[in-house]
Amino acid sequence: MKQTELSMKWGAIARKMLLNRKIVGVRYLLDEEMEMLGWDDRCVVLILDDGNMIFPSCDDEGNRAGALFTNNSDQPVLPVI
Repeated sequence: MKQTELSMKWGAIARKMLLNRKIVGVRYLLDEEMEMLGWDDRCVVLILDDGNMIFPSCDDEGNRAGALFTNNSDQPVLPVI
């Protein structure tokens, strides 16, 4: 699959999941969530109005928690803790 086709495929999936959703909660992972994922670190969790949660991982296999980078010069990263 060409990169453009791959981007289009995953872009459509991301839009379906995220477009027009509202973030209704923000927190870091809980102990039991870290244990379930097998992680030793916490990352930011975005809770959406449809009950889904979005959180970063260091890779697409879910090996470790990930940081969220921003374009905000006052807070360029929401770190792994």
